[in-house]
Amino acid sequence: MKTEDLIAECYNALTANKVRTGLTMLGIVIGIGSVIAMVSVGNAAKSSIESSIQSIGSNLIIVSPGSAKGIGALVSSGRGSSQTLTREDGKAIDAQISLPHTTEMENSTRGQLVAKGTNTNTRIIGTTASYATVRSVEVSLGTFITDDQDKGTSKVVVLGPTTRDDLFGADADPIGQTVRINGNTYRVIGVTKPKGGSGFLNQDDVVYAPLSTVQHYLVGSSFVTTIAIQAASPSDMATIQSEVTAILLDRHHISDATQADFTVQNQTDIVATASTITNTFTTLLAAIASISLLVGGIGIMNMMLTTVTERTREIGLRKAIGAKRKDISAQFLIEAVLLTFAGGFLGILLGWLIAQAISSFAGIAATITPSSIALAFGVSAAIGVVFGYYPARRASRLNPIEALRFE
Repeated sequence: MKTEDLIAECYNALTANKVRTGLTMLGIVIGIGSVIAMVSVGNAAKSSIESSIQSIGSNLIIVSPGSAKGIGALVSSGRGSSQTLTREDGKAIDAQISLPHTTEMENSTRGQLVAKGTNTNTRIIGTTASYATVRSVEVSLGTFITDDQDKGTSKVVVLGPTTRDDLFGADADPIGQTVRINGNTYRVIGVTKPKGGSGFLNQDDVVYAPLSTVQHYLVGSSFVTTIAIQAASPSDMATIQSEVTAILLDRHHISDATQADFTVQNQTDIVATASTITNTFTTLLAAIASISLLVGGIGIMNMMLTTVTERTREIGLRKAIGAKRKDISAQFLIEAVLLTFAGGFLGILLGWLIAQAISSFAGIAATITPSSIALAFGVSAAIGVVFGYYPARRASRLNPIEALRFE
């Protein structure tokens, strides 16, 4: 049988009962669509997290008090975290590191800001003038915190764009205006440019103030929650990380590094950890969605077995006039593959629609990648072959005489 004739026969067989064919394809459509959507959303989440981490700064070594905090070490956890790092530790690190670097210290908390009858609860970061350089923060209006303001415990603040919009209205110029925090009045001296991020990596819904001011008026503590060191180049990060560890172990009089009361993390390692977590999460989501593919495959096998039974006399007639086993087997196998290919194509469309819907509600840019499309068609073909093989083999082994007698 010619290939074009074989495909035509398969097409006619599948369209003979459109409702049954459509319902059988539905399992594949849902399965492929779910896998495509979950993989695309997982990849988008991974890109979003990595972008947020990288936007906080480059070539960073993060020192936080207490045991390791994973990704969260990039942003201090504020009041309630371990109090083992001091401003003197930060000064010692800055003075003793041998390679070119920039150091900043911070103490973070949350607080209620009130201005002109409006209020918002946001993250307050007490820090030094070098924060803007280390964390890649740019000012759109006014100025950032200066060393003199930090030394003088000045009551000044720099607002993130989201905080500015919440307190004074979208795109307002709040320079010179005042806000109240815990009963004290602070003068607004600047507004930062938007940087994005979400959760603890959100750098727009934030307020910056001098470190000494936050320590004295808001947290009542001389401890710091984060010390960040920016290396001049990525190749220096490992050396600086080792030096920082040695400096703090000596200052804290700790001989066993495993008993350290601080954590030193490399930004590259944090990004790698975040990628591992999101990859695992994406794989888990795809595995759960793949269950529907198995159900769809079983549905295809069931349909093909039913088709073999309904077309027993046809099979017997074909074999009686000279059709070979491989011709009969190929016909039913191609029917199964065509069925799953059509389902795979519709599944890609469904997956794209689901990904777009999730992106709209979740605020992440989920896209269908070429690898996802290749995966969908590969899985579709595999399902067609695996679940179509047994019905095709059964059809090819029918005895022509018994098949012609079948009622």
